[in-house]
Amino acid sequence: MRISIKKMKIDLIVGDAVKIIETLPEGSVDLIIADPPYNLEKNYETTADNFSFDEFVEFSRKWLSGCKRVLSDRGTIYVFMGMKHIAYVYAILEKELDMVFRNWITWHYTQGIGKTRGFSPRHDDILAFTKTGTCTFNLDSVRVPQKYYRSVNNMRGANPGNVWTFSHVHYCNASRERHPTQKPEGLYERMVLASSNEEDTVLDPFVGSGTCARICQQTNRNCIGVDINRNYIAMAKQRLKEPFLGFDSIDERMKRIPGDLPNDVKDEYIENHRKWFLKNQGDGAESFVLETQGECAAQPSLF
Repeated sequence: MRISIKKMKIDLIVGDAVKIIETLPEGSVDLIIADPPYNLEKNYETTADNFSFDEFVEFSRKWLSGCKRVLSDRGTIYVFMGMKHIAYVYAILEKELDMVFRNWITWHYTQGIGKTRGFSPRHDDILAFTKTGTCTFNLDSVRVPQKYYRSVNNMRGANPGNVWTFSHVHYCNASRERHPTQKPEGLYERMVLASSNEEDTVLDPFVGSGTCARICQQTNRNCIGVDINRNYIAMAKQRLKEPFLGFDSIDERMKRIPGDLPNDVKDEYIENHRKWFLKNQGDGAESFVLETQGECAAQPSLF
């Protein structure tokens, strides 16, 4: 099953993010999702990712300043950043650019770098800031299923919270691209659905393997993706041509059925569950309905 989508504009540009952002009109972007280099000497082929501390802070200041200018008054910016420099990025956003802090999100993953001196890292952080005190936030689009059935609960689901568990896109995954820091699609899906509307424009200043562009393509958003590496832009363009069978990752809570679901609401709930929580999972949504019909009334909560 392929989700029916409109023909949205996906513009992938080879170039320096700071310079490309300067060419965009003020207030023309509704959402920005940025996964910049963390300055950890990753191999990005055309860039060394080895700024001095002062160079990295100045680089961050330049592209973040440009992002604020092009962001609409209701817009949100999400910034991925490693632990080593996140405090400085936070200070630029809040103290220098006077943006409004919304969330400090923790992306928890189950596997990561192994260490023998100190604890192994198992998370990345995502800062969420808005340009003004008013912003787009579609909570109903990103709710997760309730753990237990209660007639007083909002059966559309619960707020997912600020700790998000998604597995890495492992090298054995069929959707893995030749990029050192490819992020799971489920992460981007949640940010795009929560902080933009259909036909809005989303900017990814460091588009890399094209995850953001793929999400926008399948959720009826326009996208501007920038990368200094022309090989990554070519990779992202090819990714957009691939058949869509569902996003490559999901919050496992999306599959759970509320415990003790009464029989008189079971069928209606299962159909709603598919539309509410699994609409971007392609064939997986259909198999979920087949697997759960007739079984969920006595099924305990999975989490």
